[in-house]
Amino acid sequence: MKYVTGEGLLLLIGDDWAEDHHDVEVQDESGRKLAAANLPEGVAGIAKLHELVARHGGEDLDPGEVVVGIETDRGSWVQALIASGYQVFAINPRQVNRFKERYGSSGAKSDKGDAHALADMVRIDRDQLRPVAGDSEQGQAVKVVARAHQTLIWERTRTFQRLRTTLREYFPAALNAYTDLTLTSTDAMELLIKAPTPATAAKLTRTQITAVLTRHRRHNREAKAATVQSALRERQLGLPEPVTAAYAAAATAHARLIIALNEQIAVMEEQVKTHFLAHPDAEIYLSMPGIGEIVGARVLAEFGDDTTRYASAKARKNYAGTSPITRASGKSHTVQARYVRNNRLADALQTQAFSALRASPGARKYYDKQRAREAGYNPALRQLGNRLVGILHGCLKTRTHYDEATAWSHHAHPHPA
Repeated sequence: MKYVTGEGLLLLIGDDWAEDHHDVEVQDESGRKLAAANLPEGVAGIAKLHELVARHGGEDLDPGEVVVGIETDRGSWVQALIASGYQVFAINPRQVNRFKERYGSSGAKSDKGDAHALADMVRIDRDQLRPVAGDSEQGQAVKVVARAHQTLIWERTRTFQRLRTTLREYFPAALNAYTDLTLTSTDAMELLIKAPTPATAAKLTRTQITAVLTRHRRHNREAKAATVQSALRERQLGLPEPVTAAYAAAATAHARLIIALNEQIAVMEEQVKTHFLAHPDAEIYLSMPGIGEIVGARVLAEFGDDTTRYASAKARKNYAGTSPITRASGKSHTVQARYVRNNRLADALQTQAFSALRASPGARKYYDKQRAREAGYNPALRQLGNRLVGILHGCLKTRTHYDEATAWSHHAHPHPA
């Protein structure tokens, strides 16, 4: 998408979106308000927006001279704006709130006020904002399935935490009994549903337990069944029967939900692999140490595949949140980690860095070097992740696969000071 810096007419549009409508304000380059409207979501709203642009921009207005500021970078509305040829800037809501402090410190908020602030931001601070990346259709597909898969995993974790709290209240022996099976596994949940109270669990036979483990293809079934049965028959403090029954009903509901989540997580995992492996960048990502199909899909999804999005390795590192920030004021000078970042990407990169310690001798040596400088575990891992992001950027830019010797050569043989 071409970037207009001031030549010719510009229309600046602030778009404050909601679930069913958009409040928009249209300005000219001087900041004069040309129009404000409340547009419905969908085709009708986009058509009315195009009418506003045509009315105030004239027939000779190039679509690239229409600049839109909006607080999201995804969805059919944003895609329609990009397809129209408009310059679209996705602006973080925190930036909008800080910008609005120029108008006053009361903290007042309105949809029309937000639309006005967004229009002002793309007019005044456009050079400091990030345009929405022009990711390919395949890249967008990877992002959808990778995020859905990770969200389901997070939801399973939250559901299990609720289940764990419930079991601790009335049936702590179950937590000990199913530890070896992985507490979120489907077979553990099936056993809990079969015997959700201490009394019924103590009556489970080894044959019944083994049957469930066999259905889920567990190894060492006999030994595991004996361990589970022994743990379930341990004595524990009891609760009144009606209270125990109520807790059991709650635990059963959580267990059934975890089983459903396990099923859908497995389905989405296959979708993630299918879409990721169909992407032309997949081989480059998979050549990197510590990256498999799932982590690779998550990293690609969050970085995107627009080749013009990151001007340098430093820009990619800054977006990843792996590079440090410097705070200097007066005699104070500190270097700190970035905590305002894309958490999905940060999680995937930390997983990659940890796995790379075994997969790459160069990565291990680099990590040990940071630790020798008295860096803590997390800071050293973050610095390794930062280095791996730079290597990935180089591989994507040159369209080459990762090479261990090339990646770490200047660290293995440092130049004299």
